[in-house]
Amino acid sequence: MLSVVLRKLKDGEVDRLRSWMAELNERQDEVRETFAQEGVMHERAYLLEMEKGPVLVYAIEARDFEAASRAYNDSTLPIDLEHRKVMSKVLAEPADADLVYECQADASPVRRVEFPADALDDFVLVRSDGHPLYHFCVCVDDADMRITHVLRGDDHLANTPKHVALFRALGAPVPAFAHLGMILGTDRKKLSKRYGAAAVEEWRDQGIFPEALVNFLALLGWSPGEDREILSREEMEREFSLERIGASPSVFDPEKLLWMNAQYMARMPAEELVERARPHAPAGVPEKEAALAAVELHRTRARTAIEMGRALSMYARDPEKYDPEGMKKNVRPETAAELERLIAKFEGVSSWSALELDAALRELAAEMKVSASRLIHPTRLGLTGITVGAPLFDVVALLGKETALRRLRKFVERIRDK
Repeated sequence: MLSVVLRKLKDGEVDRLRSWMAELNERQDEVRETFAQEGVMHERAYLLEMEKGPVLVYAIEARDFEAASRAYNDSTLPIDLEHRKVMSKVLAEPADADLVYECQADASPVRRVEFPADALDDFVLVRSDGHPLYHFCVCVDDADMRITHVLRGDDHLANTPKHVALFRALGAPVPAFAHLGMILGTDRKKLSKRYGAAAVEEWRDQGIFPEALVNFLALLGWSPGEDREILSREEMEREFSLERIGASPSVFDPEKLLWMNAQYMARMPAEELVERARPHAPAGVPEKEAALAAVELHRTRARTAIEMGRALSMYARDPEKYDPEGMKKNVRPETAAELERLIAKFEGVSSWSALELDAALRELAAEMKVSASRLIHPTRLGLTGITVGAPLFDVVALLGKETALRRLRKFVERIRDK
C-alpha cells in the first residue's frame, strides 16, 4: 500500500525540514533494512515550490500499515520528533474510502464512475533515486496550473482513480474528466510514437496547411452535425461540445487529410496560395501575373503546397530532365519529325490561345492521319518534363509562345541525341 501526505509549510519550517529531509533521504538503505521486517518498504520526502508557498510531500510504501504504525510509534527506535509527527498523520489517513469522480465518455451525459478502494493497486510515485514518475508529475502539474477539465484517451480510464487520489492528497480540486475513443491508423491499430504517428512538423514539411490539419484533427471523434466538414477555427470553438463526441474509435486517414488540404487550397485567395507554395517551389515561381494564372489552373489538381510549388516552378524554368517512363512510352523514332511539324504549325496560329492551339494540333493530326494523342503526350512531356497535369493547351497558352516553342525545340534535340 502507498500513502502520501502533503502539508503546507509555515514560515521558519522550510530550513528545519530541509535538514531533516536530507538526513532521511540519505539513509534510505538504513531505513529499509531497519523497518523491512515491520512491513515498511520505502519512504521519501520532497519539497514542492507551489505558487502559494512550499509544500512538504511525504510518501511511504508498506505491505502492512498496522505493523508500520507500531514500528514508527516505538519510542525505542531512533526516529526524531518531526519524523514521528509526519508519519503519525500519514498512517492515520483513511485508506478504505471509495474513489469517486465525474467523467464524460462515449458521447453520453456526465456519468458517475466508481472504483472501490481495494481495486486501486499500489503504484510508485517516485523512484528510489528520487525521480518522480508520470502519475505524480501530471497531477502536481495540473494542480499548479489550476486545470479544471482533462480530456484524454479512454486508455487512461484506469489511471483516473489514482489521479483522483493524488489530487485529493494535494488538496487541489479534482478536475472534470472525459475519456475519448482512441485514434487508430487505417490498419485499425492504435497510433503511437513508435507506430504510425507523425509530428506536426512532418505534416508541415509535406505541404499540409495548419488550418487544414486543425480542422482534420477536430473531426476525429467529433462532429458539428449536418455533414459539415470544412470549419473555421472560430466555428470549431463556438460549436464544440462533448455531447457530439462519438463513441467509436476514429481513424486517422492520410488520404482524407489530403482531401481536406485540397479543399482549403481551392478556397484560398490566389495571392496567398502563391506565397504558401513559394517555399516548396524548387525552381522558384514565375512573375506575378503568370504565377496567379498558374495557381488558378492547378489549384483543383494540387493537394499540397509541395504539389502547387512544383506546378509553379514548371513555368519558371525549362525542364532539365524528362520522365523516363514517359520517354519509353511516348517517344518513337518518328516523334522528333512529328514535333518539328507541330512547332511549325504552332508558329502559324493567329492567336496564342488554348482554343487556337488545340485546333492547330488536331488539324495537324488529321493531316498526318494519326490520333491527336500521338502528338499530345510527347508535347506535354517536352514542355513540362512529366506526363500528367493540367489541360495541355491551357499549359501551352500560359507558357507563352516563345517559351513553349523553345522547350519543344530543346526536346526534339534531346530525342535526336539519344
